Parts: sequence; structure tokens; C-alpha cells
Amino acid sequence: MKFKPAPDVQQRLRHIVAKLKEDFSHIDADNIVCMRSTNAKTRAYARIWSLPRIWQSALGVEPHYVIEVLSQHFDKQAKEDQDRTLIHELMHIPKTFSGAVKPHRCQGKSIDRHSVEVFYRKLNDLPSKEEKRWKFF
Repeated sequence: MKFKPAPDVQQRLRHIVAKLKEDFSHIDADNIVCMRSTNAKTRAYARIWSLPRIWQSALGVEPHYVIEVLSQHFDKQAKEDQDRTLIHELMHIPKTFSGAVKPHRCQGKSIDRHSVEVFYRKLNDLPSKEEKRWKFF
């Protein structure tokens, strides 16, 4: 597996964090690095990597995250689905921005298609599904 910086993904991630600042105010986009990998043997489209507190303390650095996009899957996606994938990975960052990673199910909240779609609709100024349903009345 090979890694290289992904400045195009980094720019899109910064845009998403800035546009969804109300929901992602805890995220410091300067402390997130985006990388593109090739030849990975996983079905994932992207992964988030953290820098645990013990490493932060040992190295004397602030919390950082790496969002890795797996080229063979991510690059084939439509732009809209790539945005959804990036939102999904950002949702794994806890409100404390501590270097930890939230699981898919935690404290009654889930990181799934439905919760990602809520943020995606906000990102693109689309009406929520509820607003869409009642629009005809």
C-alpha cells in the first residue's frame, strides 16, 4: 500500500467544515491531514486515523487526525458521494477533538446513511426530508 498527500480532498474537507461550522465547530481543519492510498486490500472508501493522547504527550503535539481516502474506491464515486464519505469520516471526530475516534454507535447516536444525509443536505442547502414532504400543503 502506498500513501501520498491528497490536497484536493484537503480543500474539499476544509470547505465542508467551514460550511457546516455550526455542527462541526469543534473540528480544527488545520489539524486534519488528508492522504490518498493505493493498493489497499479493504472494501472501505475512506478511513480516519487518530493520534492517541499518549503519542500527543510523548511528541508534545496537539491532537491530529488523518483522513485516508482509498483511491480505488473513493475516486470512482460521484462528487456528491465523496462529500458524503468525507462527512461520515468527520462525524467520527468527538466534540472534544481529543485524538479519540467515535464508533458508529455511541450514546444513542449513530453514524449511518441517515445521519450523514442530514449534514449533506445542510451542506448543499437542500430541504430536509420532512420539509420536502410537507412542501405541497
